[in-house]
Amino acid sequence: MSLPRQVRAVVFDMDGLLVDTEIVVYRAMQRAAGAQGGELPMATFLRMVGLQHAASDRIVADHFGPGFDMDAWRNHVSLHFDEELAAGIALKTGALEILDHLDALGMPRAIATSSSLESVRGSLGPHGLVDRFHVLITRDVQVNGKPHPEPFLKAAAALGVNPADCLALEDSHNGVRAAAAAGMMTVMVPDMLDPTEEMETLCVRIARDLHEVRELLAAQALA
Repeated sequence: MSLPRQVRAVVFDMDGLLVDTEIVVYRAMQRAAGAQGGELPMATFLRMVGLQHAASDRIVADHFGPGFDMDAWRNHVSLHFDEELAAGIALKTGALEILDHLDALGMPRAIATSSSLESVRGSLGPHGLVDRFHVLITRDVQVNGKPHPEPFLKAAAALGVNPADCLALEDSHNGVRAAAAAGMMTVMVPDMLDPTEEMETLCVRIARDLHEVRELLAAQALA
């Protein structure tokens, strides 16, 4: 299956798509929950994937109930995540190869993430990838986070490319919803969340990994 239109730019999510951070965040949250005498089920965590911190915090507060110390929670999660980050977070399969391919094509690219600019630098910096993106749309510059289309619309505007001509790559349901609402050709590369019937409807492709996405772009370039 080919892509429906010529791709003129690519907009990437970060966590769970370029770097294997989602499982690291879950481990940090599990440790934080234990430090406060509780547990965080995987099902609860999966509801947070793709959301900004404020929306995730509401899910956490609902899960643990009244009186839960959110400040202590944030501090614990940050501490444990920083420990994992210092140990190094792996790139997802095909991340380097797709960026090399985009370099060869001279194709502009952006990141549209629910994470902060500090997190982007912390996750991608050790791999030397921050400067390989022309635009970084982090939560610091967003009024409305995913599943709102704003992050993707801002990315397209900053790149100077019509959203319809952008390929959006996402691993989360909320990210797919945001990219599709922005009018982009959307590909889901599943990480911790399986594709659903809704995702099949919103996406032009469900890809096994970024290698498959690269192959799609290569096939289009040869057409």
